[in-house]
Amino acid sequence: MSSQDLTGTDSAAESATTEGAATGESATGEDTTDEAASTVDTPCPIVDSIEQIGSQWRLVVLYELQNGERRFNELKRETDANARTLSRVLDDLQESGFVDRRMEEDAPVATYYSLTDKGESLAPVFTEIGEWAQEWLAECNA
Repeated sequence: MSSQDLTGTDSAAESATTEGAATGESATGEDTTDEAASTVDTPCPIVDSIEQIGSQWRLVVLYELQNGERRFNELKRETDANARTLSRVLDDLQESGFVDRRMEEDAPVATYYSLTDKGESLAPVFTEIGEWAQEWLAECNA
């Protein structure tokens, strides 16, 4: 087979593929519109998860709440976050179902935050990340 034969075959296949893409058909005549759309529209679960918990402050707050229920000011001290940032992060985590908020109406009024079952389910993830960091991030141990 000559290089011209290969070039001609590739051009024909490329032409069929190009035409098929415009009509939603593959080179074999199959309809691929739904397949292509579902592949593009389906988010990766890892990326989706990171979007939910992946900001620096969300991770810090989730990690601190692994130790049990905390008042707002305790979290503020433990995380070194400013009040506005911490309030926003706690609202986001509550909306996402990771954190519960409990108000105590007695004087002085206190707001407590704790992990939901969904939030508690992240404990093994934090353990694994910690073990990975000890093994692979030598500068963290220095």
